[in-house]
Amino acid sequence: MKVSCKWLSEYVEVPSDTQAFCDKLDLTGTGVEGVDEMSLDDARKAAIDAVKQLSKDVGIPADLKEIVKSEDVDFLSQSAFDDACRPGNPRDTSVAEIKELYLSLM
Repeated sequence: MKVSCKWLSEYVEVPSDTQAFCDKLDLTGTGVEGVDEMSLDDARKAAIDAVKQLSKDVGIPADLKEIVKSEDVDFLSQSAFDDACRPGNPRDTSVAEIKELYLSLM
């Protein structure tokens, strides 16, 4: 599954310090080689590709189609909205927006 940095940045903070992000990946054993010689966009893509490969290596499904049933989306959306961590998110949201996000990933 390919995700653009622009789209991702609507939901989470995408670090501008790509080297620091790649250093964190190194701690997981997922190195990104040659980041110093890459453009910022290329380094970001390499970091995202490394995370995708790590996810694949440990068996994390690539999308929600494999693990979520459409009849569960309302419950999952409400549960995500009610989660105690939601108020700490950098972006306000609603149950409807969370549901839309789930559906876009299925």
